[in-house]
Amino acid sequence: MHFSIPETEVRSGENGSTYVAYNIHVNGVLHCRVRYSQLLGLHEQLKKEYGNNVVPAFPPKKLFTLTPAEVEQRREQLEKYMQAVRQDPMLGASETFNSFLRKAQQETQQIPTEEVHLDIYLSNRQKVKVNILTSDQTEDVLEAVASKLDLPDDLVGYFSLFLIREGKDGGCTFVRKMQEFELPFVSVTSLRNPEYRIVLRKSYWDSAYDNDVMDNRVGLNLLYAQTVSDIERGWILVNKEQHRQLKSLQEKGSKKEFIRLAQTLKYFGYIKFDPCITDFPEKGCHVIVSAGNNELNFHVKLPNDQIKEGSFKVTRMRCWRVTSSQVPVVNGTANSGTSGKSDIKLELAFEYLMSKDRLQWVTVTSPQAIMMSICLQSMVDELMVKKSGGSIKKMLKKRHNGSLRRSDSQQAVKSPPLLDSPDSNREPVVKLSSKLTSVTLRGISTSNSANDISGNNIHGNYAFEGIGDDDL
Repeated sequence: MHFSIPETEVRSGENGSTYVAYNIHVNGVLHCRVRYSQLLGLHEQLKKEYGNNVVPAFPPKKLFTLTPAEVEQRREQLEKYMQAVRQDPMLGASETFNSFLRKAQQETQQIPTEEVHLDIYLSNRQKVKVNILTSDQTEDVLEAVASKLDLPDDLVGYFSLFLIREGKDGGCTFVRKMQEFELPFVSVTSLRNPEYRIVLRKSYWDSAYDNDVMDNRVGLNLLYAQTVSDIERGWILVNKEQHRQLKSLQEKGSKKEFIRLAQTLKYFGYIKFDPCITDFPEKGCHVIVSAGNNELNFHVKLPNDQIKEGSFKVTRMRCWRVTSSQVPVVNGTANSGTSGKSDIKLELAFEYLMSKDRLQWVTVTSPQAIMMSICLQSMVDELMVKKSGGSIKKMLKKRHNGSLRRSDSQQAVKSPPLLDSPDSNREPVVKLSSKLTSVTLRGISTSNSANDISGNNIHGNYAFEGIGDDDL
């Protein structure tokens, strides 16, 4: 996740005095407003728990009122501090850090703690209404959904909640995986846009784990609904004969066999991102990126309109990093001129082993850059667990009480319609070339993105492997 403090605000306190608020953004969206004193309190608590040698340095106190230049300096220092804490495996995952952010988010949005209904959607657009508290964190909401669906305790960790944006054409844009530092109800409510919704989806990449999930009736139905949905979206490639076989299995109600056949198809288990821009093989190329099977798959449209496909294996990425920058907008388009408004440009850059002795940076400019980074990190985590001889279950957090609080009223997962069934809410899949042509250069600067990226945001890849020329 990308943390930034792009701006400050002068706000009024309870006694009529004013103070400077620092706006913490996550992935370019406001998460919370905090005072220097609040962050100092967080810092002191982290030092108390982890020691001075682990916690990064904190901007010092000032005796007198800060000048505008000093406020700007402190903003930059606090931003680097928050990024350093978040990127530290121990500090960033600590309950102290995450509970601070959850409380600050709730206070910023001024949402009181109370019981509410929250709609969680399945892949087949089925709505599951859960009763939660506005202050419930992501894991609490996930457990509430599992309880409602009667998903067993030991399978809950195979699934995650994702924030998506569903377009009017039925298209689905993955914004991010819901994190431990946020309150799902507050996150989706604060967006004030009905197009945003929270979706339950499997959270692992290795299809071998499907076997664990399919042994349970509810798990099987969830996987089946997701597989059908991915085929309908065109995320999984299916030819006419395969389509006929899949429909036949649907008609027989053979859900396991349906999934096993789908597992053999191209792009099974991948997440497809919206069309964006890459500098590979040359700057300004339009591309559709998909993540799955321990790789990023590129469908690139070259300047001569030729479409090329290629994949970047996660085990050959030495590291990757994400940056955000503000691009001025004039008359609705990005421009180097001055304006009061600006777009947030997000970039994912990874250093890739192109040959035995040659590393090259590849950059993708996309609003979904953070989600791509999250996908890469989860692939690496899964590979490292497998390499150590462990299983995905070791990655799952232990439940607070060892078991879920079961809901009094269960809800069954509905079977999706047959693949050929008409859906008035879904338009036919647009051809790849048309999708790529529709990408605009809005928010793209002409600077060398690799030079714009701060080394502080590097994600080292412990699954990186050297290769020989025979492997290329």
